[in-house]
Amino acid sequence: MVTDALNTPTDLKTNATRTVAESLNGILADSFALYMKTKNFHWHVSGPHFRDYHLMLDEQAAEIFAGTDDIAERVRKTGNTTLRSIGDIARHQTIVDNDAEFVGPKAMLSELRDDNLALVEALREAKDIADAAKDNATSAMIDDWTDQAERRAWFLFEAGREG
Repeated sequence: MVTDALNTPTDLKTNATRTVAESLNGILADSFALYMKTKNFHWHVSGPHFRDYHLMLDEQAAEIFAGTDDIAERVRKTGNTTLRSIGDIARHQTIVDNDAEFVGPKAMLSELRDDNLALVEALREAKDIADAAKDNATSAMIDDWTDQAERRAWFLFEAGREG
């Protein structure tokens, strides 16, 4: 079967957009990993703050998932291809899965906080790459994604503090 190549028009230099796309695909993979971990903890949280944590984690998961489409579409707008499967996500992700049968609520919040802060670091690196490529649109979008991840980390930190 012969298919036409995905030739999205762009004024950005091809090599520069490939570097930006590689960076964004890593962020996309980490976003899916973080989404799944956040949903996992949402489903399995327990304890006296169950309702608050359950609702906060659901809200955060929805925000993370909503961002995945914007990230993938930005990769496509620059004339590149994005992730195609769960295996592709696994090959690109740096956020470590948590398959433990039980994780205490405080450990959940701490792990997710650290993962969101790791995502912030990756976003800052991606911004430098986008700026070097003169990819203003990606750079601006990264600012919003960074702010969202910082907010999630802040909420997780505050929710996990001892009263």
